[in-house]
Amino acid sequence: METVYPQHRIVIREGDITRQQVDAIVNAANSTLLGGGGVDGAIHRAAGPGLLAECRTLGGCPTGEARITGGYNLPARYVIHTVGPIWRGGAHGEDALLASCYRNSLRLAVAHGIRTIAFPAISTGAYGFPLPRATRIALTTVRDILAEEPSIVQVVFVCFGERAYRVYCELAAEVLGG
Repeated sequence: METVYPQHRIVIREGDITRQQVDAIVNAANSTLLGGGGVDGAIHRAAGPGLLAECRTLGGCPTGEARITGGYNLPARYVIHTVGPIWRGGAHGEDALLASCYRNSLRLAVAHGIRTIAFPAISTGAYGFPLPRATRIALTTVRDILAEEPSIVQVVFVCFGERAYRVYCELAAEVLGG
C-alpha cells in the first residue's frame, strides 16, 4: 500500500525499509550504533558485516543526533543512523528530541547530496513513543524542512504493518492536507 503527497514530496508506504530503492534509509538506532532489535537489527542483518565494522569507528551517537555510513548490501547507498528518545511520559523533552532526529537526518542527507530518503517510525517500537504523537512530529518536521530544502526530491515514510500505515495516512490527511 502507498499514498503519495506530490505537493509535499512525501510518500507513505507499508513495507520493509531494507528493500527501499532510495539514496539513503534511516536507521532507528541505539546510542552504540552497534545493532539491536527491530528496525536496527533488520538493517544490520540486511547490510552485512561491513555496516557494523563502519559503525564501530563512529563512537556512538547521542539521542536526537545522526551519523551516516555506507549502505553495503542494501539497495540504498547510505544509512543515516539516528537515536530516538525513549518515551518517559512526554515531559522529558521527548517531542523535541524526536523532531531533532528527523531534522538532523535530513541535514546529513542534504550535506551528502542525497535526494531520496526513507524513514521508519523512529522511537515507536521498543522505545515506546506513542505512534500517533510520533507520526505527527515526523510529518510536521519533514513537511517544514522540505518546504525550505529543494534538493531533497522525495521522503518516504516506511510503515511496518497495516496499523502504522493507517495512522500515518490519517495524520497525513490532517498535517499535509488531502
